[in-house]
Amino acid sequence: MEEKLYILDKDTLELIQKYMAKPDKTIKEHTLDLLENLNVLQRLGYIEEGKLFELVEKACIYHDLGKVNCEFQNRVTGKSKKFNESKEVVHNVLSLYLIDSNNFESFEDYLKVAHSVLNHHNYCNNFDEISDKTELIQGLLNDFKTYKIKKSTKSKLKCMVENNEGIKIKGYLHKCDYSASSGNIAEYPNNFLEDSLHGLLEKWKNNNSEASWNKLQKFCMENRDENIIAIAQTGMGKTEAGLLWISDNKGFFVLPIRTAINAIYDRVRNDILDNKSIDEKIAILHSSALEYYIKNIESNNAEKEEIDLLNYHKVGKQLSIPLNISTMDQIFDFVYKYQGYELKATTLSYSKIVIDEIQAYGPDLLAYLICGLEKVVELGGKIAILTATLPPFIKDLLIKNITFKENEVPFTNDMERHNLKVLNKRINSEDIRNKYNENKKLDKNNKILVVANTIKEAQKLYKELKDLVPKEELHILHSKFIRKDRMEKEREIIEFGRTYDENKDLDKQNGIWISTSIVEASLDIDFDYLFTELQDLNSLFQRLGRCNRKGKKDSSEYNCYVYTEIDNTNLTNGDKGFIDKKLYELSKEAIISYEGQISEQEKIKLIETYLTTKKLKESHYMRKYKEIYNYIKVVPPYEFEIEKIDLRNILSEEIIPSPIYEKYLEDIKDIEHKLFNENLSPYERVKWKDEIRKFTVSVHPNDIKNYERARGKGQAINFSKIYLGKHKNDYIKVIECEYDEVGYKKMKYDEIRRGSNIW
Repeated sequence: MEEKLYILDKDTLELIQKYMAKPDKTIKEHTLDLLENLNVLQRLGYIEEGKLFELVEKACIYHDLGKVNCEFQNRVTGKSKKFNESKEVVHNVLSLYLIDSNNFESFEDYLKVAHSVLNHHNYCNNFDEISDKTELIQGLLNDFKTYKIKKSTKSKLKCMVENNEGIKIKGYLHKCDYSASSGNIAEYPNNFLEDSLHGLLEKWKNNNSEASWNKLQKFCMENRDENIIAIAQTGMGKTEAGLLWISDNKGFFVLPIRTAINAIYDRVRNDILDNKSIDEKIAILHSSALEYYIKNIESNNAEKEEIDLLNYHKVGKQLSIPLNISTMDQIFDFVYKYQGYELKATTLSYSKIVIDEIQAYGPDLLAYLICGLEKVVELGGKIAILTATLPPFIKDLLIKNITFKENEVPFTNDMERHNLKVLNKRINSEDIRNKYNENKKLDKNNKILVVANTIKEAQKLYKELKDLVPKEELHILHSKFIRKDRMEKEREIIEFGRTYDENKDLDKQNGIWISTSIVEASLDIDFDYLFTELQDLNSLFQRLGRCNRKGKKDSSEYNCYVYTEIDNTNLTNGDKGFIDKKLYELSKEAIISYEGQISEQEKIKLIETYLTTKKLKESHYMRKYKEIYNYIKVVPPYEFEIEKIDLRNILSEEIIPSPIYEKYLEDIKDIEHKLFNENLSPYERVKWKDEIRKFTVSVHPNDIKNYERARGKGQAINFSKIYLGKHKNDYIKVIECEYDEVGYKKMKYDEIRRGSNIW
């Protein structure tokens, strides 16, 4: 491996063998670690031998040469502790002056590598340091052979920031450097997925000898080297299709909600990967991934091997695991071009990315996503759009700058799963109760799903039905339950919503579940009847997919009731509302006169007819999309800090509702006490923090401000913060509010306060 350092002269080789890059590694040892990680990427086919490989190799060799200065050596060996700006210059800037441009075929190649080396850290404004600290730089490097940086070179270096080859060189450098520093491999191989999927098919054949991949799945297999769009109805096996398209390549499966991600992760690791060596095969990428691992992965898996969950999570976040089930914001935040974004962009450049249910995203998230997809394809990555419905206006945005291979017709069958009754009125509890009682009287299958557009409406319907339906048969699920309650409710609705019972007969139960749009995407539930408010056609057809999901139930009578009148305050009007007015109006126009059974082809036809680019041209949705898209396209590199980027733009903060705090006071205080123990292992600390977060719910910051304002006036009870350790900024607020069987509700503090159990 040492021969890889051929570009360095004898004196420099002696220096890097003597000087330290880390407390336990010399610069030479660390550099060789980077080169070994680069070789791993090359062996996996993630970077080919040739010019790009050679330039990355040179970036790895040069990146830490600046650490030879005495000030850095004093710090790394413990002789001094703090970085002194008056005496020291960051090593990545110093490394720039040790790069010999004569070692490159062209000056442009030199610039690409020099840019990557200069900017592989962002401790300061690197370009300013070149101008402002010339004398200090020369003093620190006085004993070494240096190369002058002209003013013209500085400006040319800045131009490399958005050069595609420059992006890749820096991205590969980051990947190799982070892996070498952490001691983890840069990439685990995907040498298992193809065989594992074949094994899944063999399992199916044990139950049905004629089992085979369907037309959708074959289309994905036949077009693995293409960007594809595949529209396929619910139940066609889109997950397997996406995995067959990824095959034995680096892959990302992107879904809109965490519940669906967790479900697919469990399904793949258990049913396809047999729960073997999962920490080298599949990862979750969302904000609660570590907590999910801790709750759901036992210490001993099928191979009786220990899994270090903290390291598993860390390696996953470094994007080193071959198959990733992810939310969009976890990987596409690179569109903001923050310092270091090149690692994600480069990783995606050799990956295959499946986007599931793209129509579920609002205009802002769709703009981020499409900007990201365009850049990924530009860099060499591949994209698959798999969805139940694809509105023409979204398809037009996708194909504007990306070429896709499409099937001539959507993947559907003639099955008619849904029989619609469209009612031009508001959803109401009386209709639901009457249908429920009628089914009971006739001893019919009686699993009813109610989907409201807002939590407030869901809570209202629950309260109206509360005294009319047996308590054990009425349930509610939405996002304003504490984590503990929500996890339990999600488990219950999936169990209740199963298609078959233990005897493989259609599952027959009595029960009403009232929910919101959180049940729309990728949740495997199968109800007998649906009562839903109209939002738009995409949302409606997703909701229909939760009723008679597998098409095994009789649909000769109405099983889906659609209410087209909704609360107008929810329609977009300036900054208010969340339902696009034009989308809603077009959807109402499309569905208002519909009556009876509707096929999958008819659903697609309605979307293709009504949700066109032309009809939505002046909509709030399209205006918002263009605004965000045009902004993101011209964002200058390195102006945003990664910590301040939130693609979802969710205005929320975790709190503990006061009734929950009072109910679980002893448990909460016991955990808080444990977290003050300085001897806790990192794993135990994460585990106990997760335990305390079971009692939290996310609320709008205005709810907290209103509480704090009322508390200041003496109109609300003062609750202490719950600290998650000794750090004064690491805490969760407790606020006085209402919380009961329907979840969290804001409190009107100017009215009479409720009684408190403990104050």
